[in-house]
Amino acid sequence: MKKIRLEIAGITYSQTQSGSYVLTLAEVSGKRKLPIVIGGFEAQAIAIELEKMAPNRPLTHDLFKSFCEAYNVMVTEVIIYKFHEGVFYAKIICIKENEVTEIDSRTSDAIAIGVRFNCPIYSYNSVLEEVGNTKDLGEFDEDDDSSDEENIEQLELDDPFDVLSDDGDSIEELKNKLKEAIEREEYELASNLRDEIAKRSLK
Repeated sequence: MKKIRLEIAGITYSQTQSGSYVLTLAEVSGKRKLPIVIGGFEAQAIAIELEKMAPNRPLTHDLFKSFCEAYNVMVTEVIIYKFHEGVFYAKIICIKENEVTEIDSRTSDAIAIGVRFNCPIYSYNSVLEEVGNTKDLGEFDEDDDSSDEENIEQLELDDPFDVLSDDGDSIEELKNKLKEAIEREEYELASNLRDEIAKRSLK
């Protein structure tokens, strides 16, 4: 089955699920997108690596990378291989001494680990076709893998590209908010604020 490469297009606040974020993956050679609702911790873990921020102590996904490197295991790719009842399924492809191993993973964790290894993210056309053409996906199965609703990846039905809505803040005020966000270790908010400052500076 042919794999289709994806790239991270952005991480934004979920408009429908309080406390959650939308991770949007975009087709590299096309226009289709996979908007996936993830928890705050996973969103922060991905944003920190993308922004090359240095947390005070290693996060769980940093520890996973250190463990792999200590035992000469490399993560070569992440594959989102299935979409079922509102939930995305992913696997991490690892290699050690020419032996390939596939590890089942939540999509958010797989991507948080994948960005740390700078490895490609793939999906299949069947997944992109199903998600792109589906308007009413129904409710996701709460019996699936996790009792914590915040940790279940679900398709976001609304437009996820709403980063900052308060246009009344001056650049100086945004810089102060950025400093406060970094001090509180709210790295996803800090990333959004930094993007907004850069955008306004170009005007």
